[in-house]
Amino acid sequence: MIKILGRRNAYNVQKVLWTLGELKISHQHIDAGGSTGGLDHPKFIEMNPNGRIPVLLDSDVTIWESNSIVRYLCATYSAGSLWAEAPAERSLAERWMDWELASLQPVFLDLFWGYYRTPEPLRNQDAIQKASQRCEYLFSILDNHLGLHAFIAGDRFSMGDIPVATCLYRYFEMGLVTPAVPNIRRWYNDLAQRKAYRTHIMTPFDELFGRQSF
Repeated sequence: MIKILGRRNAYNVQKVLWTLGELKISHQHIDAGGSTGGLDHPKFIEMNPNGRIPVLLDSDVTIWESNSIVRYLCATYSAGSLWAEAPAERSLAERWMDWELASLQPVFLDLFWGYYRTPEPLRNQDAIQKASQRCEYLFSILDNHLGLHAFIAGDRFSMGDIPVATCLYRYFEMGLVTPAVPNIRRWYNDLAQRKAYRTHIMTPFDELFGRQSF
């Protein structure tokens, strides 16, 4: 059985859990990180020398880095569907996955941690504003793209949608004013109809974190 190590409330773990849900793959979740700890244990370091979650175990295969795990699962268990077999077609999903990891995720997590995960008296409002403005710019790029396509890689759901859309529930629901991005909103509403997205992404914040926790 596939095993996934990590906290359910961790952003990158959620990408993997959503993928497993879409693929309807039976798996075992093993809590790791956060209050559970264990990331500095020698056995965990053997699996991921970076000491970070998530880690996926599939028989004798061990994979770390969330987007690589999403790629592996889709290539192995959804070839021709979530994983496009033609390289040029597949690049439509992969380029946005790389964009999410390199551009969107760092600035979004700066915003989320700076605003939602930090008690109000300790917030750096200047840093929050800068992260918010950067997010708005990046989401404007994505909104323009989704004005031409129903999903990230075209007219159907693919692996590309998963990393890019993982942040949307937090972004729209954490209490900040967000820009008018009608195409992203349409896409988000479509994703919200998917059981795996509701189960693994649209989880109430207080269940995930507690408002004032670090």
